[in-house]
Amino acid sequence: MLLESMKNRRSIRQYTSEDIPETLLNELFEVAARTSNTGNMQLYSVVVTRDRESKERQAPFHFNQKMVTEAPVLLTFCADANRFVKWATQRNASPGFDNLQTFIAATIDAMLFAQAFCDAAEANGLGICYLGTTAYNADKIIEALELPYLVVPIVSLTVGYPAEPLPEQPDRLPPEAIIHHEKYQDFTPESIDRIYKPREELEVNRKYVLENGKDTLAQVFTDVRYTKANNEYFSEVFLTVLQKQGFLSISNTSFGNFIHNA
Repeated sequence: MLLESMKNRRSIRQYTSEDIPETLLNELFEVAARTSNTGNMQLYSVVVTRDRESKERQAPFHFNQKMVTEAPVLLTFCADANRFVKWATQRNASPGFDNLQTFIAATIDAMLFAQAFCDAAEANGLGICYLGTTAYNADKIIEALELPYLVVPIVSLTVGYPAEPLPEQPDRLPPEAIIHHEKYQDFTPESIDRIYKPREELEVNRKYVLENGKDTLAQVFTDVRYTKANNEYFSEVFLTVLQKQGFLSISNTSFGNFIHNA
């Protein structure tokens, strides 16, 4: 039953006006906190936004997607070493968490916590949608949410009760595209054709290609949706965020020189 439910899941971008009770939301966070994390340090936090004006203030950072303001709750999950560092310092310990390793650990923690929350939320009749825009505008979200040193927003979620009708379930690549047994089996031109052909032949994707004046679906991704110029720009923004928030300790090392020259 649970497997069948998970197979049928979809991202929800339209919600009813029904609010989410505070007691339910807190219970979902409590359940999510039982998920695995790095060394039981729980290097994550979440900012809950319910206020309409606050959501409207953040909407431009998420490219003004309607669901940001229409969902009853907007959640921002953060990689957070701030709390642990303050605890360690107050207990006469010497934390060394101003580095990329800690950021990676905290990011993993934050994503595990976020996904555990999603699983619990969906099991209780709620719908969710991940916002991939958080990392693009992390600097602006840090300012809007007043995130302190050693805290970086990783991903945001809209949460609410799904409105009818439910959206169509998007396609996914077959297991062959993802699963490698014993060692990585690199892809051949033939296997790439086999894996991507069903996706390329979907009517909705054929329409995307035509609407964007491209020859292939891959070109829609590389030339329109995720361009090299945008990827490089947002990479620079995020590197600056990591440095300002304390996760890139710059010293006289080859890594430090790399960051300075990036």
